[in-house]
Amino acid sequence: MIDENVRVMGFEEYLERVRRFTDEELIPSEWEMAERGAVPEDLVTRMGDLGLFGMTLPREHGGLGWSMEQQVLLTFEFTRASVVYRSRFSTTIGLTSQILLDHGTSGQQLYLPVMAGGDCVTAFALTEDVAGSDAGALRTSAVRDGDGYVINGTKRYITNGAWADLVVVFARTGTEADGALSAFLVPADAPGFSVRLPERMNGHEAGPVAELEFRDVHVGPDALIGAVEGRGLEFAMRGINHARTHVAATAVGQATRLLDEAARHARERVQFGRPIGDLGAVQAWLGRSYAEIAAGRALVLDCARAFDAGEIPRHQIAAAKYFCTEMASSVADRAVQILGGAGIVGDSPVPRMWRDVRALRIYEGASEVHERNLARHVLRACTAGAGVPA
Repeated sequence: MIDENVRVMGFEEYLERVRRFTDEELIPSEWEMAERGAVPEDLVTRMGDLGLFGMTLPREHGGLGWSMEQQVLLTFEFTRASVVYRSRFSTTIGLTSQILLDHGTSGQQLYLPVMAGGDCVTAFALTEDVAGSDAGALRTSAVRDGDGYVINGTKRYITNGAWADLVVVFARTGTEADGALSAFLVPADAPGFSVRLPERMNGHEAGPVAELEFRDVHVGPDALIGAVEGRGLEFAMRGINHARTHVAATAVGQATRLLDEAARHARERVQFGRPIGDLGAVQAWLGRSYAEIAAGRALVLDCARAFDAGEIPRHQIAAAKYFCTEMASSVADRAVQILGGAGIVGDSPVPRMWRDVRALRIYEGASEVHERNLARHVLRACTAGAGVPA
């Protein structure tokens, strides 16, 4: 439940509160979280009280009503801490809430205030073993049963799958040839629904993704999002484009923390009688990283302002997600190199973050998919005689 004192804050005061929460509570708790293998529940409660689950939702639906630009500025702050913290509420604020906000029925939108307060954690179940970037290849089926549906299939790599109270599930309601995919709301306690966690995570260890299995899961007609079949992928893209913008901002936040850790080490580590920060190669890495982070920050903010101005700027979003996640990996790699042995062994957060940021180049659209789609956008524009899009 969002604290009432938080609801009356102006944005600058709220941003400062989130900044302090990051520095005083999230960052100091990172190793405790890693040892537990999950975000401590007291911190999850604090996230709910602070409104992080409701930052993207309008006030009339129980949220805080921040614009996309404000959401991005907040994301820059709290993602200086481990990305696992963000993953605990990320599917709720983007992938699932935005679908219900734009396409849900009035009954389905009753979930939004509960989601905004952190009292209903949600997951977004699209990916399967044969359907990742090619979402249209999914095999999970939803077959009519009276006025309801029976869902069968398996989903994988689902963020918050093990903690979700409610899951947005994408399933085929037509044949593979007609491509009819639909979206459903499935409660986690539905008979026939089960969850498995992976034995090992190579990054994001304290926020493991899950495999979800649906065996003859019966849902009523009110589970069909928007009360319409065949528009599942259209609905999915509303949440995905929102989430991609946040992932790009997350990459900037992570890169900012990595640069800070690398610069601190460069000031303190002495070799050849002087701090390694005096060495030209180290200075080049630090300077290049700063410039790339500044470029990524500007790109995401420009994207967010376009988002707020009207139509969802999907190509700008793709460019921001692609550039910023690739940039964060480059900054992480330089940070490890600057730390040397301390970047491999010991208590520095840098090696953990190095593993974590690598995943950002894969989920919400792999870098190669964004490259292809952006290239097609450019080629179409040039073929139409418009030139390279601004």
